[in-house]
Amino acid sequence: MPHSKRDTRKYRGSRTHGFGRVGQHRKGGQRGGKGKAGLHKGGWTWTVKYDKNHFGKHGFQRPSRIIPETKIINVGQIENMIDTLLEQKIATQQNNQITLNLADIGVTKVLGSGNITRAMILTAQHFTKKAIKKIEAVGGTAIVPEA
Repeated sequence: MPHSKRDTRKYRGSRTHGFGRVGQHRKGGQRGGKGKAGLHKGGWTWTVKYDKNHFGKHGFQRPSRIIPETKIINVGQIENMIDTLLEQKIATQQNNQITLNLADIGVTKVLGSGNITRAMILTAQHFTKKAIKKIEAVGGTAIVPEA
C-alpha cells in the first residue's frame, strides 16, 4: 500500500535512489551475475542441493539427420490392406499363403496391434514379439533378413 515513507516516494526525482553512481544498482554485478552465474562459487550450496548434475558431461545426442527413420505398421493394418496389395501385385498368394515384403511399401517395423486371420509370410527389418505371436498363431511366418 502506498504511503509517504516508501523509498519509491522518498527518492522521487533523485535519479539514483541513494545508490551513488547510476550503474551501481543496475545490471548483474550487484546481484552476483545474471542467470546461473557463480554456481561454482557463491552459488555452490544451491548447486549441491538443487542441481547436482549441472556440471560435467552427460552422454551424447546423435544428430537427428543421421538417425534412420522407422516406418511402422500394425498387423491389423496389414490385414486390412492385403487385398489391395494383392491387386497391385505387391503381395503374392500361393497355396493359401500370402507372401509380402514390407520393404516394398516402405515399412521397417511391424507392431502387434489388431487381428490377423490369414496365413502370411511377412518380411521386415523388425517385428515385435506380439506381432510374431499373432502371425504364427494363424500359420504364418515372420522373416527378418540378415543385414
